[in-house]
Amino acid sequence: MKLLELKNKTTVELQKMYAEICDRRFDLQFKVASKQLKNVREIRDVKKTMARINTILKQRDNK
Repeated sequence: MKLLELKNKTTVELQKMYAEICDRRFDLQFKVASKQLKNVREIRDVKKTMARINTILKQRDNK
C-alpha cells in the first residue's frame, strides 16, 4: 500500500491491518520453506508494508 493511503486510515484500522499482514507474512514464509511460493519478492513487499504501518503508529503515539 502507498504511504498516503495508510496515513488516511484510523489507528484501529492500522492495528487490524498490521495483524492481518503479520499472518500473511507467516503464511508466505511457510510457503517459501516448503517451496510452494514462486514470487519470493512478495515477502519483501509485506515486510515493507509492516514497517510503514509500524512507523505511522509510532508517529501517532509520539504526538
